[in-house]
Amino acid sequence: MPKPSPVLMSRELLESVYQEARASYPAECCGWLAGPTSEQQATRIRTCINAQESGDHPTQAGRGVDTAYVIGGADLLALNRELDGDEPAKVIYHSHYNGRAYFSETDHQVATSPWGDGPVYPVQQLVVGIGPDRVEEAALFAWSDEDEGFIEIARFDGAEI
Repeated sequence: MPKPSPVLMSRELLESVYQEARASYPAECCGWLAGPTSEQQATRIRTCINAQESGDHPTQAGRGVDTAYVIGGADLLALNRELDGDEPAKVIYHSHYNGRAYFSETDHQVATSPWGDGPVYPVQQLVVGIGPDRVEEAALFAWSDEDEGFIEIARFDGAEI
């Protein structure tokens, strides 16, 4: 079975995510990318507040904002409403302050249905690896029924941001 097709995004949109990661560093940034229902493309960014500072992480309550993120409150309601709209969320993004773009076990737990039957949301997941001086890399992950989990489907170069 072929890998899922990546949601397309312009370099400019990707760099908007990178800028958000830089502004949040060393805390993890979070948000989503949305686009028209008729296309497999993201065209706009929606930044969110990382609510982890309040310790609301569903699986890692004791972790700080530098190692966990939570889309909470009004942002989470907006995400859910937008999924049924004309420009739904297509990619949820967050950053890792250690410069590496990987889908951690915690990322997998949070993005997977509690019943283990697929993703919580019908979106792909973008992870940005940011270090103290630059964005090192980013990777896009999608749910694979065959693998029963998220797999990497695209990798992006970093930037001097």
